[in-house]
Amino acid sequence: MSSQNDFFVIKAKENGVNVIGLTRGSDTRFHHSEKLDKGEVMIAQFTEHTSAVKIRGKATIQTSHGTIDTEE
Repeated sequence: MSSQNDFFVIKAKENGVNVIGLTRGSDTRFHHSEKLDKGEVMIAQFTEHTSAVKIRGKATIQTSHGTIDTEE
């Protein structure tokens, strides 16, 4: 499945942006967490273990589907 190889970019617009990975399977759970400071960039992708990502704080997310700002 090619969508599993897609990556996305998260750029923090403030200090303390939380990026939380959620698991695949019958029970969705948190499995990884990162904290980004203003200007930091994280490049990530969905994997066999990660089915969703939750972002808390002001950030810009770029995907193959477009760009999204968490708060405007």
